Amino acid sequence: MPMSDEHKAALAKGRRESRAIKRYLEALGRRKPGRPVTRESLERKLAGLNAKIGTESDPLKRVDLVQQRLETKTALASMGDSANLSVLEEEFIEVVKGYSGRKGISYSAWREIGVPADVLRRAGMAQTRRRS
Repeated sequence: MPMSDEHKAALAKGRRESRAIKRYLEALGRRKPGRPVTRESLERKLAGLNAKIGTESDPLKRVDLVQQRLETKTALASMGDSANLSVLEEEFIEVVKGYSGRKGISYSAWREIGVPADVLRRAGMAQTRRRS
């Protein structure tokens, strides 16, 4: 029995929503707690490391500084991924309420896996109180 166009559209919508939610949750998982690291702060750190490497006479300290520089360059190269967090967050906000309703996922479940309360509020998700 062939699927109706409505059924195909509903399946496609579900796949789009699932992808948006998964990408956002994966990006949240890559975030580190504490102060956010900016491109500018990494560039300043890299410049400082380059200056220190050029003047360091102790070979052990110099190799440590070189390693720090490599790690900073890697972090700087991956900044493009974290810069997309706001885009992924907006996509998540657009779909999470409907997705949650269909899948029976509560506000508390989203909070427990790390979705910020302000994101859920912006999505129109009502905070639910647990009853004992």
